[in-house]
Amino acid sequence: MAQLVDKAKEFVADKIADVKKPEADLTDVSIKNVSRDSAMFHSILEVRNPYSHSIPICEISYSLRSAGREIASGTMPDPGSLKGNDITKLEVPLKVPYNFLMSLMKDIGRDWDLDYEMRVGLTFDLPIIGNFTLPVSKKGELKLPTLSDVF
Repeated sequence: MAQLVDKAKEFVADKIADVKKPEADLTDVSIKNVSRDSAMFHSILEVRNPYSHSIPICEISYSLRSAGREIASGTMPDPGSLKGNDITKLEVPLKVPYNFLMSLMKDIGRDWDLDYEMRVGLTFDLPIIGNFTLPVSKKGELKLPTLSDVF
């Protein structure tokens, strides 16, 4: 009986491996707005849906890291749906306290930029498969505003 169950599991795993899944890319991470107490970052997530029908997005989870420290993280519940056979652009906003950015001065250094890693998990409900989380990450360098830009 155990062999039959194992064969059934292998069969299902093979079939699921061939099922098309959405693909995503982080195309932009930038500073959108700066105030006296925080900086508002945002990133653009482009998601390609291979299906002819829309797919509801359950949740977007995100994390922005620099110098081994987490700067911002959170979730966006129910951000909408992916359009069928199309690319959907989603904006992921992040609020970072300005004093936290100042604590990263060692990484920022003389050139006033921030080395970052942005991680996003896009969770949606796929037919047959169920809840599926698509992990996306991007590393880069972000030029920070100067104090004269803030005041």
